Amino acid sequence: MRVLSLIHQDDAPTGTFADAVRERGGELLEWNLANGGPPAPPESFDAVFIFGGGMHVDQEEQHPWLREEDSLIQGLLAEQVPVFGVCLGGQLIAKAAGARVGPAPHEEVGWHEVQLTAEARTDPLFSRVPERFDAFQWHQYAFELPTGAVPLARNPVGLQAYRLGDSAWGIQFHAEVTRGIVEGWLASDGSGRQIDLSPIERWAELGRGLADRFLELASRPRRGRPVATPAR
Repeated sequence: MRVLSLIHQDDAPTGTFADAVRERGGELLEWNLANGGPPAPPESFDAVFIFGGGMHVDQEEQHPWLREEDSLIQGLLAEQVPVFGVCLGGQLIAKAAGARVGPAPHEEVGWHEVQLTAEARTDPLFSRVPERFDAFQWHQYAFELPTGAVPLARNPVGLQAYRLGDSAWGIQFHAEVTRGIVEGWLASDGSGRQIDLSPIERWAELGRGLADRFLELASRPRRGRPVATPAR
């Protein structure tokens, strides 16, 4: 299968989600949207990941490519291409689906508890996730639930995960991070904040599980189109 990973800055890559692609023998193309659109139509991929970044969804004047990404995501949703958004990615999917995205009541950085909703118990991705877990967070904005979407996780700051239709998921927490990614963020942050990274390996297992179950769904033929095979 062919998987497109849309990133927004080089220090916020695909992380452990790339492991899930490789373990399935898939072909992964990682593309930084700040450098322009991807070299192939996103609709031609079997699945699309959308990751985080230091920018916000309403900063289109500073980052004009956010407008193009909004149209791109609307197209993915219309074509029902399986899409999974993380942090900014989840916010961008929610925005493209018409939901409000804006400043959270307060920022979440580090480990914060998340609780699944009742609907998560039957969700294809979240049904195997513990009812409560400490999630790695790094965000100042938050999304509201798109019309017709299913809430999957919450905490006191707000909605933490949702499913839109049968092919789109958004999460607010960073399930893709590795120790190296977080260490890079801390080094460039400049705040001097300290975060315990000892849970990262266990956390990475949860993230790989989410990604693998998403890819399992994406590997199934959709709308009469067979799953694409890697180019030779």
